[in-house]
Amino acid sequence: MSNTAAPVIEIRDLHKSYGALEVLKGVDMVAPRGHVVSLIGSSGSGKSTLLRCANLLEDSQQGEIKFEGEPIEWRGTGLARRPANRAQVTRIRTNLSMVFQQFNLWAHMTILQNVMEAPVTVLKRDKHEVEAKAREYLAKVGIGDKCAAYPAMLSGGQQQRAAIARALCMEPRALLFDEPTSALDPEREQEVVKVIKSLAEEGRTMLLVTHDMRLAHDVSDHVVFLHQGRIEEEGAPAAVFGAPQTQRLQQFLNAGQSK
Repeated sequence: MSNTAAPVIEIRDLHKSYGALEVLKGVDMVAPRGHVVSLIGSSGSGKSTLLRCANLLEDSQQGEIKFEGEPIEWRGTGLARRPANRAQVTRIRTNLSMVFQQFNLWAHMTILQNVMEAPVTVLKRDKHEVEAKAREYLAKVGIGDKCAAYPAMLSGGQQQRAAIARALCMEPRALLFDEPTSALDPEREQEVVKVIKSLAEEGRTMLLVTHDMRLAHDVSDHVVFLHQGRIEEEGAPAAVFGAPQTQRLQQFLNAGQSK
């Protein structure tokens, strides 16, 4: 049984390696219900890997992951460690909707069909009910008039907003964003930023990997700065961005301002 008072995601002492390369070196992270947690850091710091481990898209070698207080069951150790209960993994993944940098829309399906596909085929929900919800979410992200269009007919910003509607249509416990604006030009980026900000204002639980420091500052309840696979610094946005305590974070923020 899940504990709704527990954090949606809780990670303790997480280690992740690709062969001899250790990418995460003992990371602790908590995403309380209704909070936005942003992960920032240089390329290669482990941000996206941490997000994928949280969503069980990657297997970690050590540490504990809990979803709403329920620990993931493991078998094996080290590089041989795998989730022991595939049904548990499937159930949890359906409650953690991921929005990727690349939109990953089905090219042969209309936007409406893309948004409906997983709730109908994976969750076995009623098709008519799902269609009504899908149209509602597409309108919510500002592309309700694009239901009959195919992905190739949309701009990058519109495709990413369709991907967000698809994630919302699963009605997940949390939304996970992996650099959702980095593939977009500045104008299209702002379209997606506006949607993410509106979701944050609704009190949705979100984990956000982003290169956009202004977005992280504006939407986050908590910011985590990763450096070389470890949490170098974390805290409220005002503290992390306004009064960084470590030299490495100061350098990172200064480099971003100089671009």
